[in-house]
Amino acid sequence: MRELIVTKQKTDNSYDGSQIQVLEGLDPVRKRPGMYIGSTGYEGVHHLIKEIADNCIDEAIAGYATRISVTLLTDGGVTIIDDGRGIPVDKHPTTGKSALETALTVLHAGGKFGGGGYKVSSGLHGVGSSVVNALSTKLIAEVVREGQLYRIEFAQGVTQGSLQKLGKTDRLNGTSITFYPDPTIFKEGVEFDYKWVVNYLRHQAYLTKGVYVSVKDERTDNRESFYFEGGIQSYVKHLNIGKDVVSENVFYVEKQIEDSMIEVAVQYNDTFVEIVKPFANNVLTIDGGTHLVGFRSALTRVINDYARKSGLLKEKEENLTGDDIREGLTAVILVKLPDPQFEGQTKNKLGNPEVRRYVEQVMNEYFSYYLDENPNVAKRIVGKALLAARARKAARAARDNVIRKGALDGLGLPGKLADCSSKNPSDSELYIVEGDSAGGSAKSGRDSKTQAILPLRGKVLNVERARLDRMLGNNEIVSLIKAMGVGISDQFDISGLRYHRIIIMTDADVDGSHIATLLMTFFFRYMREVVDGGHIYLAKPPLFLIRTGTKKMYAYSDEERDSIIDQLIADRKEKGVKQDLEGDRTKQAGITMLQRYKGLGEMDAEQLWDTTMNPENRVLVQVRVEDAEKADAIFTKLMGDQVDLRKSFIQGRAKSLSLEELDV
Repeated sequence: MRELIVTKQKTDNSYDGSQIQVLEGLDPVRKRPGMYIGSTGYEGVHHLIKEIADNCIDEAIAGYATRISVTLLTDGGVTIIDDGRGIPVDKHPTTGKSALETALTVLHAGGKFGGGGYKVSSGLHGVGSSVVNALSTKLIAEVVREGQLYRIEFAQGVTQGSLQKLGKTDRLNGTSITFYPDPTIFKEGVEFDYKWVVNYLRHQAYLTKGVYVSVKDERTDNRESFYFEGGIQSYVKHLNIGKDVVSENVFYVEKQIEDSMIEVAVQYNDTFVEIVKPFANNVLTIDGGTHLVGFRSALTRVINDYARKSGLLKEKEENLTGDDIREGLTAVILVKLPDPQFEGQTKNKLGNPEVRRYVEQVMNEYFSYYLDENPNVAKRIVGKALLAARARKAARAARDNVIRKGALDGLGLPGKLADCSSKNPSDSELYIVEGDSAGGSAKSGRDSKTQAILPLRGKVLNVERARLDRMLGNNEIVSLIKAMGVGISDQFDISGLRYHRIIIMTDADVDGSHIATLLMTFFFRYMREVVDGGHIYLAKPPLFLIRTGTKKMYAYSDEERDSIIDQLIADRKEKGVKQDLEGDRTKQAGITMLQRYKGLGEMDAEQLWDTTMNPENRVLVQVRVEDAEKADAIFTKLMGDQVDLRKSFIQGRAKSLSLEELDV
């Protein structure tokens, strides 16, 4: 492939043919890696593993591979092996090179363009393997074909010697790719994250039933393996761990229509949250697409039809909405089709129009059968939807009473909010402060131009166990919604956000952590876009005040306190100050006061500003969701109804776990 790049010179009249660069082979990839893998940061490095592993999964989907292994090497590389057919090694008729070398050095070369290599694949453009090769300092490909082992090496996409035939091996067929990401491309680092690899492979194992997947980290000797005979049924059960389900029986259907395969698994739980995972050829389409539209349309139609037919929905009652019906729904949709129309290389949305019809057809027929054959389950599903409908109407009335359209102009803001004078959201920050006492200090000590203070009294409602109507009856939650200016539920609008930094400031104790978790549960469940936008932060107030004469120092942990004391002792020793070796360490350090704060309320306005609110000194932890699935499971454990699950979680981590270490 060639890519033309026009470079503009300082003098306009100097523009001529010499300014046209022609990039040959894999040069375009190294020149513009972001066009092919999205970024050159953390995500980009791991996308390389995904590209190669996806090829292995395609072999499994096609019915040729049964085992896939990924090994993170001690020298920074990764080896990915499958027992599929092995990339062909015969001479390619167009390039004159071996098919193996062609697949690894020519963009848009692969077996996924209708030539009979794959009926279904996650690859779309045929650039995956060659892109990985281009962005690696070294890549080693080993292929076994009919018991013969072949090997070829590359450096930054350039072939190093010819294809070698190394002779017989015990394996019959398969492909092994070892590569090392190029640090000159991935300047933020090339270290692989074991957790990311495990999560990715677990998902692929769920989606490809009957394939054995293993991962090993030679750096730590950690290893895990996955095998799910139930496929997406097992996945749905996994997503519902810790939740009370309407029925242990998972609705599942697998049906081929024309040249496409449709798989759907559905199970309801007692929560108020919808979790639907739509996949196309094992690719998670996070922005949905035609398969998701078809599923939702059919689900709404089938449940309304059943509710009418069974008399659960009266003649004069209006139909249940899609939102009513999807409350507490957990579902996985997997479609496999020969020519997927994704939006771009990142494949976030499926566009094939015929897939909507296929999914609707399957759901209309088979989910109707399921409800008819399981009347008790059907009644519970419809009953849950009817409760959701009533709650929706109550919530709408409550919302209309508490949310005013003029919130951006300061109208209808909560009385206890001490707003900032700036009207520029990017400069403004809202401190959500535990308790009126700390709120008073924060109001006195803040920078009133950019810092707003909202004190909360007591613990806010646990929204994990409450619908929107009840939530809008809670004064603290309502105050927070009105202060932020984004609305709630179907009136939520991120563009109305009045502060681009929402800072949760609670005591550094168990109660403070509980309040922070309650608030984060609210943001995660009802204002996810605020979290995803990077607007939520946790303040880190100090645990200790250390005075030596007129000098003040703050420590944020026991370890930091001890480190400061050690340094003070060493400094005094270096100055020749005589030490009482028998005395306590605080006296040896010359400390005149060591105070442990029990809460924010113990700090005066000046201390609170110095330690927790001054942008030059404060420590903030940004709340990010790296794995939404894992975050959902954490909130279910911590805030849900399953006491034993929560107890076990806390007991196993009580000694070491802090709020930031939840790692979601």
